[in-house]
Amino acid sequence: MKIDHSQPLEYSTEQNKSNILGFWIFLGAEIALFATLFATYFILKNGTGTGPAGGEVFVVDTLMTQTILLLTSSFTIGLGIHAMRLGRSKAMINFFLVTLALGLGFVGVEIYEFIQYVHEGLTLQTSGFSAALFTLLGTHGAHVTFGLFWGSYIILQIKKRGLTPETANKSFIFSLYWHFLDVVWIFIFSFVYLKGMM
Repeated sequence: MKIDHSQPLEYSTEQNKSNILGFWIFLGAEIALFATLFATYFILKNGTGTGPAGGEVFVVDTLMTQTILLLTSSFTIGLGIHAMRLGRSKAMINFFLVTLALGLGFVGVEIYEFIQYVHEGLTLQTSGFSAALFTLLGTHGAHVTFGLFWGSYIILQIKKRGLTPETANKSFIFSLYWHFLDVVWIFIFSFVYLKGMM
């Protein structure tokens, strides 16, 4: 395996470059998935039937907590990748651990939010609006949950193998995935929650 030392470690082999390109293509498919979920939500958002509408169940405090947790995690994973590029594996692991803790907090708040919705009478079967809302939020939450397991696995690999072109590549690809989830959340925050509260 030929290593190009003029490139960052995650781009240092041809295989690594191909992996990153392949992951960008995968993210294109994820964009299509979330675009479909958003389109479904926008079509059904007024179909509340006899159930509550978004403005009746959305809570600003919960929304802000989720947003702060996830956006801060995007910052900490960026710091983790910066530490990786400096060759500081311990700092990188610590930033990844903070990222995962923030992500776990986000998932915890989302579970609490779903329980509150059920108490307000909003379930998956209540209306078209509720079905589209739970599907969109649940799909995003499932992606974050998957990311928690994936990030934990990467931390274990770095602890075992150290920073190599392979572990750096996996870490960088994971950071792209995590940033993607944050971008999706910004759209959820803006077009589902804020618009629903107006």
